[in-house]
Amino acid sequence: MNQNTNKTVLILGANSDVAKQCIIQYLEKGFSVMAASRNTKSLEDFITSNHLDSNKVTVLYFDAADFDSHQQFYNELPVKPHIAVYSAGFLVDNQKALRDFKGAKQMMEVNYMGGVSMLNIVAMDESNKNLERIIGLSSLSGVRGRKSNFVYGSTKAAFTQYLAGLRQELASRKITVNVLVIGYIRTKINEGLELNESLIMEPDYVAKFIVNAGKSFTIVPDFKWKIIYHILRLLPESLAAKLP
Repeated sequence: MNQNTNKTVLILGANSDVAKQCIIQYLEKGFSVMAASRNTKSLEDFITSNHLDSNKVTVLYFDAADFDSHQQFYNELPVKPHIAVYSAGFLVDNQKALRDFKGAKQMMEVNYMGGVSMLNIVAMDESNKNLERIIGLSSLSGVRGRKSNFVYGSTKAAFTQYLAGLRQELASRKITVNVLVIGYIRTKINEGLELNESLIMEPDYVAKFIVNAGKSFTIVPDFKWKIIYHILRLLPESLAAKLP
């Protein structure tokens, strides 16, 4: 019997390309999956088209930016999770975000505030003795402020710092918190952007790092992005300001 047969993972923002690959890979490892998204139809179609076991996947409606609904959403889960993954994300062009606060606000709500709201509820439920791991998806954009995407990057930086503190908060309960610091992925959120093809990762590749997360806090998929991550952290401000 698979050791994960009786374990459940909750994926919040499950309609992203990476999250959908996580559904497949968690099922392969024996987990049951609660896949939560605003677009439940897309998830149901994905499950059908990939011939996934509908008895092992529960599709739930979840709106990351509807903070008032989060407690009820959690209360009504069919089972409390062993693992919670926050993968909800939203992106608008930096120039648009600078001129139209609506887009900037939506990035803040989905990328950061929704994660804090929902993961606080998950983490503070001490009656859930099953909880063993929380994983948040962040971005290289949150490592250093860059003129090309600093509004989006600020939401990811905030989320990363929140997860770092949450890791410390939950350490005494033996609950692991991981952050995935991710570079370019071939997903719908990046469609239309001019990206370096040699640096683009496939969703299923990134999903492997999520599903197989270990004890380390920061996980950076792909050795090229690990190098870039360390360069960004150490780069003097005078040079960082010259980045495209």
